Amino acid sequence: MGAIPTQRETASHLSGAPPHTAGASAQDLGRAHVALLGSSLAPGAARAMVRAALADWCARGLPGTEQLTEHLAADVLVVVSELVTNAVVHAGTDVEVVCLMEETGTVVVETADHHPSRAPRGGDDETPADPSEYGRGLRLVAALSEAWGITYRPGTKTVWARLPAAGRETAADAGGDAVTAEQIEAYAGREGPWTGHGPDARPWTEAAGDPSADGGCADAADTGLRGLRDREWLGRGALSFLAEASDLLAGQLDEDLVASLTGQLVVPRLADWCGVWLEDESLGRGAWSDEPGTAVGARLARVWHAGEGHIDELRLALEKDPPRARDPWRSGPVGHPWPGDALGTQGAALAYRLVAGGRPLGTLVIGRGGPAGFPDEITGLVEDLSRRVALAIGAARQYARQATISAVLQRGLLPGAVAEIPGVRSALVYEPRDKGGPSGDFYDLFPAGDGRWCFAVGDVQGKGPEAAVVIGLARPWLRLLAREQYGVPDVLDRLNQLLLDDATEAADAAARALVAVGGPPVAPGDGPQTRFLSLLYGALEPFEGGVRCTLASAGHPLPLLLAPDGAVRAVAAPQTLLGVVEDAAYTSETFELRSGETLLCVTDGVTERRSGSRQFDDGDGLAAALAGCAGLDAGLVAERIRRLVHEFGPRPPEDDLALLVLQAE
Repeated sequence: MGAIPTQRETASHLSGAPPHTAGASAQDLGRAHVALLGSSLAPGAARAMVRAALADWCARGLPGTEQLTEHLAADVLVVVSELVTNAVVHAGTDVEVVCLMEETGTVVVETADHHPSRAPRGGDDETPADPSEYGRGLRLVAALSEAWGITYRPGTKTVWARLPAAGRETAADAGGDAVTAEQIEAYAGREGPWTGHGPDARPWTEAAGDPSADGGCADAADTGLRGLRDREWLGRGALSFLAEASDLLAGQLDEDLVASLTGQLVVPRLADWCGVWLEDESLGRGAWSDEPGTAVGARLARVWHAGEGHIDELRLALEKDPPRARDPWRSGPVGHPWPGDALGTQGAALAYRLVAGGRPLGTLVIGRGGPAGFPDEITGLVEDLSRRVALAIGAARQYARQATISAVLQRGLLPGAVAEIPGVRSALVYEPRDKGGPSGDFYDLFPAGDGRWCFAVGDVQGKGPEAAVVIGLARPWLRLLAREQYGVPDVLDRLNQLLLDDATEAADAAARALVAVGGPPVAPGDGPQTRFLSLLYGALEPFEGGVRCTLASAGHPLPLLLAPDGAVRAVAAPQTLLGVVEDAAYTSETFELRSGETLLCVTDGVTERRSGSRQFDDGDGLAAALAGCAGLDAGLVAERIRRLVHEFGPRPPEDDLALLVLQAE
């Protein structure tokens, strides 16, 4: 037996024969390869590469080219175009294309992208939310190919297709043929369950000899071949399969994606088909009713079959006969009715409860055609895999719960709407770096009564819950003090004292808690820290011909005023951060915002945007950018500054970004 290849698959979905012939060597194959940018030009470039390769191989008389016909060449071009288009549209990454010709005349096309978590989709108007369609595959590729499939490796997904030479049987033609004794003997003499060479090695199957290729039908020869293949693989690949399955499932943040990947992992290596049921945790142990075949709060999230044509029928059959209620803590397999109406063949099915952290999350159902059923080694391996799947689903649900909490919290920390001010146009850009969690930046623009409006742009030290606490204190206090007719300096004085008092109370509470449990004294710097806040706060009073603006900057980037002629100047003086100095006395500046003048307020996510060692505001870069916005309305000013900030560095911004534009009409 040969050695196991150094690059192993984490999962493979096969619809017939593998792309490589076991006995073919690198010298026997014509091979062309190209790496393409993931753009609309990629399919055309891939077709050009394949045309040139086929012409070159024919000119050199490579083995197999005598079988090449115009019809086969046209099919190859269609398939490569479909595969590359699918990769560009649904993965969005660079694409590597390989075209191989075997000495039998069979042509193999492979496309690899760097988004292994997505299954391929057909060309119809499908959406990921439709579980019966998502991941169904490329119908045109399936129709033209002898076999096609998906190979998942860490960091890469490869979709491949085999196109037979003229006159050869397709997988559909050969699907019902029995495997002969000579085929079994030939398999026993092979190097093992892996074929191909180097990183392109794949599990070995034959369209006529793989029970998974005909929807689960298997005779005695099929059973013998499958038994040989099982023993070879279990002895050499099972441990690496579990390790790489863990790598593939780890870090997935969507439970439906975990269910989809589970199908890719199980079929066809361990079973001919599988289904993943997910339960609603909020219903607890009552998710399954006592009435047979009735599920409450459970859904069939994923169905996968080695034969693409059986998926819809299998889904309907499984939905009619869901897993029965049983002890939710039992992790081992139990029997499940064979969906004979869908598959019409003899076989065995098993159900595994998916339990993680003491919580039942769903059920994995697997099926295998033929009278032999599942060997004990396979059932044990699937049980180990089911534990990993349950952990991945549990982690994905925990992330979803946290993301929901964060989203609700974020909505509560920001105003539901920005107030409209007579005679003033406003525009806002708000881009938190962490889309799923509370941002450290915040803004507000609200009426304060008596013909006054107030605005604020702030930035809290830190992110996440700590920042949310400060924003939750600051925004309501700003509104309350403004509506009580406090002036701008008085509002900052009182907010500063509020933050200091809150920090002192937190430190006292922590010290008391440590004393109560007999803990060590708190060393300087180890207790709760003062929560700093930079804030730009102002009040607006419209009058005939303009707006009177009174504002103050507490440790915040200074606001800039743009005149209609393009002149830019700062309109506030720098002052101390809020929450730092006891009894700080803040002052304000007052000026008139005349018709056509624009006031720009930003957070340090704008001014400190980095590109290498440079920052966006180096050399008054923000003022220069604003000067170039002369003559634009408020919305266009905000969009241009946002675009310039993004374009300043090659990578996305690493900090929250907020800017407010106020423009007198």
